[in-house]
Amino acid sequence: MTDVLEKYRTILTERIDGILRITLNRPERRNALSPELQDELLDAVREAQYDKSIRVILIRGAGPSFCAGYDLNPGPSAQVRADYKIPETIEEDVALCLTFGEKWGKLWHSRIPVIAQVHGYCVAGGTDLALHCDMIIAADDAKLGFPPVRSQGGPPTHMWVYHAGPQWTKRLLLTGDTLSGQKAAEVGLVLESVPAEELNDHALALATRVSCVGHDLLVHNKRIVNLAVELMGRGTMQMLAAIHDTLGHNAPEAFEFNERLRTDGLRAAVAERDGKFA
Repeated sequence: MTDVLEKYRTILTERIDGILRITLNRPERRNALSPELQDELLDAVREAQYDKSIRVILIRGAGPSFCAGYDLNPGPSAQVRADYKIPETIEEDVALCLTFGEKWGKLWHSRIPVIAQVHGYCVAGGTDLALHCDMIIAADDAKLGFPPVRSQGGPPTHMWVYHAGPQWTKRLLLTGDTLSGQKAAEVGLVLESVPAEELNDHALALATRVSCVGHDLLVHNKRIVNLAVELMGRGTMQMLAAIHDTLGHNAPEAFEFNERLRTDGLRAAVAERDGKFA
């Protein structure tokens, strides 16, 4: 049984038996993460985890991509929280970066399992979201990576090494390159990949299989795995990632990129940055 819920502006939610499927719904922006979208997504997750009839959450994106990152210019119609402001000092920058770990940690700590269904681009902030889910199913031709390491800093959260190990994490974060979904599955960054035309059915089938287990058993068995990762320092790593991202914001290359951004716009700045990696 499918029950579409109409509550939010930037996401779609639907109940499919014991599954809550959330669709990021800003396809014209490749589902870039505006503050409003982040808040609505986490609100839907918060409500679902305490509804015992929901056993698993499945997150996907509308349009050509899962998520192209944080929205640096959400537009005049976007609703932005009154407490959000552009940082003016290094400490304010650290405080802002710390909020990303706190936000996506709510996915990681959700009582019930969360599955990400990735297609198209899953880059920059999109990887912050996806890597905090319990499992990622990707299309073979999806593109995953964090290109902003080339000019703007580092990931403000850091789940990379827990999924891909140190060498592949360095390979990605020292180049800003992207991996296909198929390659990402080979190195452990995602659970598995499938042909793009099979992605919807495959991800839903996995979510359905998970939903066959009782609610409290899912909670217990997710928690013990998460606790093992916490013993590896996951929580502390998120704080360190925020601080190191702020340090990256103050690198000479970051100042140069931001100046080009102001004078010529995002497309030109990114084209110049990425040209040497073509």
